Amino acid sequence: MFMQQFFVEEQDIAEGIVTISGSQVRHIRNVLRMKPGERIRVSSPGGRSCLCALTQIAETFVQARIVCEDVQGTELPAGVILFQGLPKGDKMELIIQKAVELGAASIVPVSMKNCVVKLDEKRAASKVKRWQAIAESAAAQSKRSVIPRVYGPVSWKEALLMAAESDAGLVPYENERGMAATQEALGAIRPGQSVSILIGPEGGFAPEEIAQAREAGIQPVSLGRRILRTETAGLAMLAILMYHIEIMVQGDPDRCGSDGLPAAPV
Repeated sequence: MFMQQFFVEEQDIAEGIVTISGSQVRHIRNVLRMKPGERIRVSSPGGRSCLCALTQIAETFVQARIVCEDVQGTELPAGVILFQGLPKGDKMELIIQKAVELGAASIVPVSMKNCVVKLDEKRAASKVKRWQAIAESAAAQSKRSVIPRVYGPVSWKEALLMAAESDAGLVPYENERGMAATQEALGAIRPGQSVSILIGPEGGFAPEEIAQAREAGIQPVSLGRRILRTETAGLAMLAILMYHIEIMVQGDPDRCGSDGLPAAPV
């Protein structure tokens, strides 16, 4: 059963009732034309997700009763950060949308030596606002429990410092050969860990950037014998990592059944 996804703040969930406000009210009333009794999925920034039944649709707010909580949730059981070399055109929008669908916890645009795109502070702020809106839309569409954060552009040096804080760091590199090392690197990653993935721009990584990544403890890996575009490489890495982590987690089914009906009432 398909259900619309909405996001609220923690304080909007109280005593078994969820209150939705802002632009989402207009979407429920005028676009979806939903009625009391219809079911929706609601998530908060802390990752709490609930299946709810609409009870009141007013001019400025919507209220819904919590039917059951999704204990397992939809989040990838690892914090994956995608560091993406700034691409040309609108490619970043596609990358953000698909990265969110694949489970990335956050996306960090990175200015690198071979980046063609250079953003000044004003343009960067405007871009980030749009990118964050795309992330929110993709999170709702893919039933994410949280909205991933899209950071403002950072330098390569800053990206390395951020990535070094993760439990594991991987950088797909076209000159790296052999899938055995890739398999070994992925095999060492466990659910609950944080993972940084660093992707180069259209012009690829500069040799010194790869050397600096190695020095920072980030492992170059291969994605096969074919050269992937910048908008493909990160998504391929995310898909591989998503499969590896998800297949290691064999948790109990969530409290809301797969048909959208509650397995246990709240």
